Amino acid sequence: MEKMPYQPQLDTIVSTLSRMITTKQPTDWRSGLPVLTGSSLTLRELRVGDAVSLFFALTTEEVSRFISPPPTTVEGFERFIVWAQRQREAGQYICFAIVPRGMDTAVGLFQVRSLGPGFATAEWGFAMSSEYWGTGMFVEGARMTADFAFDVVGVHRLEARAALKNGRGNGALRKIGAVQEGVLRRSFLRNGEYLDQALWTIIADDWRAKAVWGPRVVLH
Repeated sequence: MEKMPYQPQLDTIVSTLSRMITTKQPTDWRSGLPVLTGSSLTLRELRVGDAVSLFFALTTEEVSRFISPPPTTVEGFERFIVWAQRQREAGQYICFAIVPRGMDTAVGLFQVRSLGPGFATAEWGFAMSSEYWGTGMFVEGARMTADFAFDVVGVHRLEARAALKNGRGNGALRKIGAVQEGVLRRSFLRNGEYLDQALWTIIADDWRAKAVWGPRVVLH
């Protein structure tokens, strides 16, 4: 998801840190995201306290070169996290923190946003500290996120966009079974240059038909 749905220049609401998510597990994802546990990582609700680690993980040139500019300060990430919680409560957006196994520090994000009524069509995206590239964490986290989107949220069609120059991102989407449907010409503005993007999709029925991904995700 290279065009991030969060736009800090439009967000004028100031929140207190008391809006941090509690550890109580919800029965409805709009009330708070569950914890998804895999073999190499955990996906959980964002916390305001994640702002520092996310700032250092996602603002490097290596990570941010093919995504919309992330917040430029820790305070900006705090506002993003509060915004993400409000959008989740409205049923429009889901954002999981990526936490490596044995740690409690967020090193990246998986996010899914609604593109149509009832979340039937959604766009997803990801960003993760380059320190964890090539570890298998992306593949496992992507499968966990897709399972959640299809089986819990009820998404029918999941879309992703990646700049053609982003070989790693396109390769990662292909690896998890996404299908490239076409090229969106000059559709992504980054650093003053319009870039072509590949449009990737996964359909719920296709995903379930390929249910050979290994152990299913554990929800806590």
